[in-house]
Amino acid sequence: MTAPGKIPTTHHRTSNPYETRFGFSRAVRKGPFIFVAGTTSIDLSTSKVLYPKSAYDQTMQIFREIIHAIETLGGTKDDVVRMRIYVADADSEDGEKAGDAFKEVFGSAGPAATMVFGMKLMSPDMKVEIEADAVVL
Repeated sequence: MTAPGKIPTTHHRTSNPYETRFGFSRAVRKGPFIFVAGTTSIDLSTSKVLYPKSAYDQTMQIFREIIHAIETLGGTKDDVVRMRIYVADADSEDGEKAGDAFKEVFGSAGPAATMVFGMKLMSPDMKVEIEADAVVL
């Protein structure tokens, strides 16, 4: 039971090995706000990185995971207002592929976004990691 005046918090967890190891949630909803943790392209049944050669395919998989987390917490893709996209390689090719996937999924008037290059991610096979914030009204 939630105390009067206190906004409830709802967590969405998956079998992602990093969530289990470090104790975080894939996404958290507090009031109308949904925050999705850094998401990578992981096969939840094997804990292996999916599409280790393709930034585009990793990004599309990540968006599927992010949208699923937001929908699980009562939102939709259209509720996404901000994304942070981290690209492991400092060159622009992987960033362009991630950007192509972003536009394909969210359209030309998508959410606010930041893309950062040259990040060291948890696995050398990870090309992209993405965080998202949504507001559900």
